[in-house]
Amino acid sequence: MDAADILEDAGFRSLEAQNVNDAECLLEEYHGEIVLLFTDVQMNGERDGFALARLTAERWPDIGILVASGLANPDPGLMPANAVFLRKPFSADVVYDRLQVLLPDGRKPEPLKQRTRQHPLP
Repeated sequence: MDAADILEDAGFRSLEAQNVNDAECLLEEYHGEIVLLFTDVQMNGERDGFALARLTAERWPDIGILVASGLANPDPGLMPANAVFLRKPFSADVVYDRLQVLLPDGRKPEPLKQRTRQHPLP
């Protein structure tokens, strides 16, 4: 289950970008509707998820920011003060818990939908 699936199960619509430039374009266009930036540290291109998180915090301070990585915890100053770090691998429940803390009332996630696991045929 990837992050977009988890967010959709929590009642959010997701927009996906492959790099910081694409994400910045989406933020420019939809910033009034965007509640949360969920970014991985590792992104294609010259800038990483930390740069995207800082840009978002500066330009759109009402957007919650969740930064995920399988790398070590970020050094001080890499993330905006209001951002939350999430270590990979993560579960849907962990993402949900972080969203409950990060997002203000009125923007909190819905209870997660229970996905039915599909088992491959033998």
